[in-house]
Amino acid sequence: MLFTTLAFACGFLPVVFVVFYLLGRASQAAAAAWLFLASLFFYGYWMPAFTLLLLGSIAANYGFGRAIAGAMAAGDRRRGKTWLVAGIVFDLGLLSYFKYANFFVGTVDALLGLGWQIDHITLPIGISFFTFTQIAFLADTFQKGVREVRATHYGLFVTYFPHLVAGPVLHHAQMMPQFAQDATYRIDGANVAAGAAIFAIGLFKKIVLADSISPYADTLFTAADGGTALTATEGWIAALSYTFQLYFDFSGYSDMAVGLSLMFNIRLPYNFDSPYRSLNISDFWRRWHMTLSAFLRDYLYIPLGGNRLGGARRYVNLMTTMLLGGLWHGASWTFVFWGGLHGLYLAVNHGFRAAAGDRIKSWGRQPVYRAGCWALTFLGVVVAWVFFRAETFTGAG
Repeated sequence: MLFTTLAFACGFLPVVFVVFYLLGRASQAAAAAWLFLASLFFYGYWMPAFTLLLLGSIAANYGFGRAIAGAMAAGDRRRGKTWLVAGIVFDLGLLSYFKYANFFVGTVDALLGLGWQIDHITLPIGISFFTFTQIAFLADTFQKGVREVRATHYGLFVTYFPHLVAGPVLHHAQMMPQFAQDATYRIDGANVAAGAAIFAIGLFKKIVLADSISPYADTLFTAADGGTALTATEGWIAALSYTFQLYFDFSGYSDMAVGLSLMFNIRLPYNFDSPYRSLNISDFWRRWHMTLSAFLRDYLYIPLGGNRLGGARRYVNLMTTMLLGGLWHGASWTFVFWGGLHGLYLAVNHGFRAAAGDRIKSWGRQPVYRAGCWALTFLGVVVAWVFFRAETFTGAG
């Protein structure tokens, strides 16, 4: 089910909203259970069969989390780490099968000509988001002593319908305390009004802006992937159209998620902060899909060593993080290349800042320098988006 459909706006949302607050007056546990079941229905509306997969993933990770918490409470860090690794392997194995099996087999067959073929595997919607959400939960349980003993609340944390399909990526510590507050289950007129306004802004971004721009990008990228040579003007129209279509589409959905959640007195983190105003690529990643950026930093870049192991290792860690971030977005070499471009951009940015030293502060006060920084950053982002959108390297070229 999509936020932009009449079935959602006129059917699902009003029923869930009214019943949630009616139940909340009598029993918070019942209200939380209702929201969990409603979220499962929201997910299963698209393809009911994958609801069982989602429930299986939730049950397994809840079990892994309890095992990790029990081991850590007993002071057995080694056993806790074993359960953590087992949980991560389970999650990544599930994600790899559904998202990357066709990609892997196709790549090996193209390289070695072995004649390998498998039936097309349908990708469950939202699997990347609920997988990363649960990996973060397991890591926090091991590192920070997070515990969740209420199965219903854990299930709600994972499936909560405003964020389930398109994010943002959530952390247990951000969500679970809110589900335990009495005020969450009492209707708040100010939150409802503010949430509805934010939802309307997101809906405008998606329906009016993104959907109006997308035909230009779709037509020209499809032509390029089909072998048609675009003129320079057509190429720029395609690249810039997709640049803004993607932003308004994704940030629109994120705004809708934040607004919907606020109507239920739950605050989700904002996911975008005017990223196309960034003056360098590091700033861009602090503003674009901020919850994913934080996840990649906290659970991949820093565990790899971050910048603690010397300059050369820092650049290797940056590139590794961005390559894997590109692969997370989609099972295609064009996504990997997009991640590699951003890894290269980040390495150049950090190298430049290290070489410039304190002089960069005085440069940053100059309007011409700042304009040049913005133009270069924006151009780099647009070029990378071409590879993100194109289905072939030939089309991207």
